[in-house]
Amino acid sequence: MSSDQEKNPDELENEGMQEGDVQEGDEDLSSNFRVRDDDPLERAQKEGGEEAEFDLESQIEEFRAQIEEEPDNCIHHYNLAEALEETGDHREARAEYELALELDKERDFHAIIHFGLANMQFQMLLSGIQSVVVKSSIGLHSAHKPGDSITQVNDDDYREPIHNFEKAVEFLPQLKADEDLVDYISKEAPSQLANLYYKWASDLIDKSRQIDLYGEEIQDVEKALKLLKKSMDIDPNHAQARMMITYAKKMLAEGWKTYDEYGFEAKTIEGRG
Repeated sequence: MSSDQEKNPDELENEGMQEGDVQEGDEDLSSNFRVRDDDPLERAQKEGGEEAEFDLESQIEEFRAQIEEEPDNCIHHYNLAEALEETGDHREARAEYELALELDKERDFHAIIHFGLANMQFQMLLSGIQSVVVKSSIGLHSAHKPGDSITQVNDDDYREPIHNFEKAVEFLPQLKADEDLVDYISKEAPSQLANLYYKWASDLIDKSRQIDLYGEEIQDVEKALKLLKKSMDIDPNHAQARMMITYAKKMLAEGWKTYDEYGFEAKTIEGRG
């Protein structure tokens, strides 16, 4: 999630409490979650300089100190994971997210932890850190440009964040957090799922237009169409997915060509008519 501003849940009365609310005598740990206003990449672009770096390092030291005092507190590990993610240390951040899930025995905070992990994995995918991607989904409606095409699509790069967003939705009913946080995840997790399926499909279509001959272009576009349908099933108003479906069907029907950096035709994929 995004920003250093912390959101405390509304005080709960003993009478009229709903299922999933914090019971009397229980500590409402959700008030300790860091809630950011934007995603890590946007945050990194907005911030910067020695002061921002110092503040982030100070936070990391604070979270590590909290973990020393309460090593089994899943929220401290979640907060450390988010801070590490902002520094670009994705490996340790992932380890902390996964440790937070392991320590959340009652699964009270599984929804937000899975959501945080999924967001990190999706941002890594978009930035090309996680997959073998130079640039994603570009040049789709224009001529091929050297260095702009995707040469490899690793299914696990998409399946992992999809799995974690789905888990975030699955555990949402038992999330012990304030209403704003629950509403945020309930809206953002499905939206990101739709975007992930679209991203996966568009990367496959970009791959089908690359210069190298690999022989699975038709299969990639057919798979892309199935993924785009999943995107539309989640979000029927996903305009990009709808446009991509039209484009992919046209590719299969009419075929397509790719060109090398000199503008000469490199290969032709025959359509089905």
